[in-house]
Amino acid sequence: MGIEYASVVAHPLDKVFAWHTRPGAMRRLVPPWQPMRVVKETESLADGTAVLGLPAGLRWIARHDPAGYDPPYQFRDVLSSDGVMTLPPRVIGWWRHTHRFSDAGRGTTRVHDIVDTTVPAVALRSTFAYRHRQLAEDLAAHSDAASAGARGLTVAVTGSSGLVGTALSAFLSTGGHQVIRLVRGDPVNDGERRWVPSQPAGDLLDGVDAVIHLAGESIAGRFTASHRRAIRDSRIEPTRRLAEVAAATGGRLKTFISASAIGFYGYDCGDTVLDEDSPRGDGFLAEVVADWEAATAPAAAAGLRVVRVRSGIVQAAAGGTLKLLRPLFATGLGGRLGSGRQWLSWIGLDDLLDVYYRAIYDDRLTGAVNAVGPEPVRNSDYTKALAATLRRPALVPVPSIGPRLLLGKQGAAELAEADQRVRPAMLEELGHRFRQPTVRDALAHQLGRDPAPGVL
Repeated sequence: MGIEYASVVAHPLDKVFAWHTRPGAMRRLVPPWQPMRVVKETESLADGTAVLGLPAGLRWIARHDPAGYDPPYQFRDVLSSDGVMTLPPRVIGWWRHTHRFSDAGRGTTRVHDIVDTTVPAVALRSTFAYRHRQLAEDLAAHSDAASAGARGLTVAVTGSSGLVGTALSAFLSTGGHQVIRLVRGDPVNDGERRWVPSQPAGDLLDGVDAVIHLAGESIAGRFTASHRRAIRDSRIEPTRRLAEVAAATGGRLKTFISASAIGFYGYDCGDTVLDEDSPRGDGFLAEVVADWEAATAPAAAAGLRVVRVRSGIVQAAAGGTLKLLRPLFATGLGGRLGSGRQWLSWIGLDDLLDVYYRAIYDDRLTGAVNAVGPEPVRNSDYTKALAATLRRPALVPVPSIGPRLLLGKQGAAELAEADQRVRPAMLEELGHRFRQPTVRDALAHQLGRDPAPGVL
């Protein structure tokens, strides 16, 4: 019972161990398809406690064992209890996880996980394959950033509690950077600052090297007048106000990065290949995105490097369209939408994080940047890939009437039925490396179907 899993990462022992000690490490290692979330990370690998949230309010308590702490070679955590809501997870019997690290020569490290538990290895293999792959890819991204001179940066982030913001904050923290979360409520620690979108404080961005502005109302839903207004109001004026503060800050602040979207190109583009030089298209979202991007003008006028990240459809098991589609396809009831001929320009969540990261330190990135995978797919090919990943058939096509009933005519046209073939031209010109260059790669990683990179 239990599992042993090992792999070699191309980074030195001290850097690998240090990565595990930083805030965000646990969040980066919890598989997105599992029904758990990080409630509290440990403050110390020597003797701290981490808490994972489970369905129905249950809690998994991981206590770190001082007897198993031997930096930079080892730390250990064990399943514990603290109150009635932590008792049900103990039905598995026991859990003792020993994390071992050893020098594998030539600047590489052997990472060896040993889990003593009643849970069989077959139920744990996908989890540890994910953990080891995530560790190797994150370390590679941090190595690239460090080589470019990005060390110990302070980055302010709006929308840090959202799908992308949560992952990005954890990712940056594990690279040794300080993340300042700009929150609308009262700050709860030194890592947060109060942000009033309509009137941000003049000193909001003091001591910050870069701003990443992600906040905005979700576009999902029926395009009613109130929903359209919420989409606009949450993006345009708050972005302009934040850009004005950035423009007046001076000092360390050199980079202003704002979320954007490929909706800029319109929703009915057919087979036309779109890059950053393509003109604005038609539709409500195209208009909103154009105004949203224009709202960054005060920062650009002040000489800051402004990057507008036009993201495609994010593939993430924990949110977005994939979270909605997964249960349907898992039951074998999924299929193409309408004709299935429409183009889908997608990007894996971790690849999107890499784009934002690169935007911080690579001065060659400026203006609009298409954050999409290098291989867009037609809707029919996407549904086949998702079905194959889940090992289910995709035999039930969804007629166009379905999304229209749910989203309304305009919402269905601009969201569910959008036809956009977008190319990441600027990233390709820079030789950017994608973690998951194909949609099958992205789906496999997010859903725990990747081939194992380690040795059992």
